[in-house]
Amino acid sequence: MSELTCLELSVVLWVVHVVIQASVGNSELPSRYLFTSRDTPAAARGLLYGRATRALANYVENFTPFVAVALGLVVTQRTGAAGAIGATIWLLARIVYIPLYLFDVVYVRTVVWGISIVGLLMMLGRLAGW
Repeated sequence: MSELTCLELSVVLWVVHVVIQASVGNSELPSRYLFTSRDTPAAARGLLYGRATRALANYVENFTPFVAVALGLVVTQRTGAAGAIGATIWLLARIVYIPLYLFDVVYVRTVVWGISIVGLLMMLGRLAGW
């Protein structure tokens, strides 16, 4: 996949994260809580909402550098090769990461996160001309 395609799909993946978090929140939080300003934290009835929230936060933390490097590759016309492969690796790893986080799969989740970082570094290497 191209870096631009991965960038587009990464936004779709962000929406998926938000929908998962909201869906789990609707079942684990008090009725209509997600429609409030959330000034007072509510206790969830299960663990899944907390995991979905943390998975979303982790995605946002990793999404920012991905977007920066992907846009850098597109703007400088350095797309392709290791950059495209790295973007694809990053996106696929981030897709796999969601269920691993939600279902508390330890160690493997961290390995998958590390794989996404390798993809990001491949993109950065392409951008920097390494």
